[in-house]
Amino acid sequence: MGSLDGKVAFITGVARGQGRSHAVRLAREGADIIGVDICGDIPANPYPLASRADLDETIALVEATGRRILGSVADVRDFGQVKTALDTGVAEFGRLDIVCANAGIAPTSFDAVSLETELEQWNAVIDVNLSGAFHVTRAAIPHLLAGGRGGSIILTSSTAGLVGLGGLEGGGLGYASAKSGLVGMMRVLANVLAPQSIRVNTVHPTAVNTMMAVNPSMMEWVQNHPESGGPHLMNPMPVALLEPEDISAAIAFLASDEAKYITGVALPVDAGFCNKL
Repeated sequence: MGSLDGKVAFITGVARGQGRSHAVRLAREGADIIGVDICGDIPANPYPLASRADLDETIALVEATGRRILGSVADVRDFGQVKTALDTGVAEFGRLDIVCANAGIAPTSFDAVSLETELEQWNAVIDVNLSGAFHVTRAAIPHLLAGGRGGSIILTSSTAGLVGLGGLEGGGLGYASAKSGLVGMMRVLANVLAPQSIRVNTVHPTAVNTMMAVNPSMMEWVQNHPESGGPHLMNPMPVALLEPEDISAAIAFLASDEAKYITGVALPVDAGFCNKL
């Protein structure tokens, strides 16, 4: 038996990276998955985002665990798309128990860019990382309340949501601002939803081995911004990059009944990164 048998999880950014890893891990623990991904690029973001083929691969991986998944294309910047995908999934599976607002981008620039580009990057990262998480929680909370069984909402933040990482340009500053904003959102929701046994927490990874962290633009940006905390090898523990599965382990714990009284917590999964700063 798994720790999440009979439960249903909604995960955004599910086509690859951490989102895919979370979907597979929660499915292995017994959960059925409602998953969405934009499956397309965002012009202000310098690296390619997931494709429809990536989403199909995630679907196959979840189904290989023996669990069900309803995977669809939806942009978290559009509340209507998020709500439609989630409502359809709840109608299909009959319930909602776990929400993982995981979708995110990190637009960075290592060349001089125009103010117009900076504004585009700021708006894009706020829209995806912060407004997108609001759209997810706003669409999900009515289902959790209607279920009357409590639930777990987990927002993927970052070490940049806990310490002063970033630069002056719109992309990096926007990323830190969005990830910090998730902490405020989490704390309010944790207080408001506690009487209904709906727990709300944030997870704060250090650099993870996904396209967000290892694309050429990000690698160049990190090398040229010592104020950001330096290269990935600056984790106090002897690991350069965590793997998506390392974050999924924390997600699975927070989603399970083993964490039934844990709420309002900003949980670093960071190899000691935040502790050193």
